[in-house]
Amino acid sequence: MKTKTLKKDKVNIITLGCSKNMVDSEVLSGQLLANDIEVVHENKKSDHNIVVVNTCGFIEKAKEESINTILDQVELKRRGKLDKVYVTGCLSERYKNNLEAEIPEVDAFFGTMELPMILKQFEADYKSELLGERLLATPQHYAYMKIAEGCNRTCAFCAIPLMRGAHVSRSMEDLVKEAESLVKKGVKEILLIAQELTYYGLDLYKKRMLPDLLNRLADVKGLEWIRLHYAYPSKFPMEILDVMRQRDNICNYLDMPLQHASDRMLTAMKRQITRREMEELTAAIRATVPGICLRTTLIAGFPGETRDDVEELKEFIQEQRFDRVGIFTYSHEEGTSGFLLNDDVPQEEKEARAQEVMDVQQEISLELNQEKVGKTFKTIVDKKEAGRYLGRTEFDSVEVDNEVVIQGKNLPIGEFVNVKITKAFDYDLEGEVVK
Repeated sequence: MKTKTLKKDKVNIITLGCSKNMVDSEVLSGQLLANDIEVVHENKKSDHNIVVVNTCGFIEKAKEESINTILDQVELKRRGKLDKVYVTGCLSERYKNNLEAEIPEVDAFFGTMELPMILKQFEADYKSELLGERLLATPQHYAYMKIAEGCNRTCAFCAIPLMRGAHVSRSMEDLVKEAESLVKKGVKEILLIAQELTYYGLDLYKKRMLPDLLNRLADVKGLEWIRLHYAYPSKFPMEILDVMRQRDNICNYLDMPLQHASDRMLTAMKRQITRREMEELTAAIRATVPGICLRTTLIAGFPGETRDDVEELKEFIQEQRFDRVGIFTYSHEEGTSGFLLNDDVPQEEKEARAQEVMDVQQEISLELNQEKVGKTFKTIVDKKEAGRYLGRTEFDSVEVDNEVVIQGKNLPIGEFVNVKITKAFDYDLEGEVVK
């Protein structure tokens, strides 16, 4: 029989899924630290005795990864390498009863909004005064900031409202205080995230308040870049762009998932917008903020999608020439309205269609990158890897976009340098530091 160790607990948090999950893990770690409990993210040393797996339940591949990670940790517990395994996050919120029955070795499962209950497992108290106090899982110079939780949209493919609930905005005062706290810790770039940024404020202030929030955040001294992720195109509040144009520290960058271009598919997906309206919106955005980087995300293989729909999507991509494009294959998620449809596109065909779209985008990306050769861009130095420095311009977000290979010596990580682009590739750039 294994005797309980007298060694002080050390908690390792494993985060799966999106940046919103990462913020949740950071907040949990901040609470544990405030209760004098040692905590780390993605610990490689294996000197911890407790694991919290923060799961993703968005699409089938993410669910599989989450379950495999839980099983790996349970196996370590069985071998005496761990004392406790806890599971939280979206998968746990959505399938808690099933998981408890199928993986009883897990000590406890928690939903997405049960932070105080997780802390009780450690005999720790939730400290509401710890606004913005979190142990960053990102490098010190950038951080994600969640401005709202949940979503009120009814997109046919999306299970997020089932796991995260309705849209709930955080107050502007709290967000400004958090931004100030992050800057004091050395953060220079804040990436604003929510399931739907443009809905911000409707619940709290009875009107869309993202433009006001952006102005307040732009006033925070020492905050050099503010980046916007996940804007919804229908009824897009154009005032956001006025603020972006007027404030130097708001990146000329917008992440706006469009999902498709065929009106048939947009209607089936319940996107509340047409292709023509999207075309008018992107034109207006580019006219208001010349040179803006537009990133979008698409879905291949939604029920009923035909070859004509795929060709229309490719044509749309060619016409719009988005700076950045990501694409998912459709995942048939129970509880969504899409689940009532016949999932009639085989997985292999979904993947082939997604690749067709990305082949079109790859050519566009190379052409747009080649236009940057000879130009100089303010670039943040993210890291040194394999003997070379990697950074990003204001037109590139973390992990999902281009990187700049920077030729230079003794460059300070987390600082800005001016880089003249000398080479262009499909999805990356290369350049040299200039004074």
